[in-house]
Amino acid sequence: MADPGTCHHFEHLKPVQSARASYARGCQECLNAGDAWVHLRECLICGYVGCCDDSKNQHARRHFSATQHAVVRSVEPGEAWGWCYRDEVMVEF
Repeated sequence: MADPGTCHHFEHLKPVQSARASYARGCQECLNAGDAWVHLRECLICGYVGCCDDSKNQHARRHFSATQHAVVRSVEPGEAWGWCYRDEVMVEF
């Protein structure tokens, strides 16, 4: 795992319009497929919301693979942290 001091992907992020409102019921891709998810993550670059790595489909990681948008945050109640897929670093907010 990289040193949190070496990850610069969280610096200078601009506010994005969250897709959370359209995903109010959960991971839309899982819902469309009739699958379940464990937790949700929001892309801090574009606002996409997908399921976490512990979920069967790993839609948040697939979004990173497709777009190279490296940083996400948890959208779970009471959680205030982010993750950088590229540097494998967790950042607390």
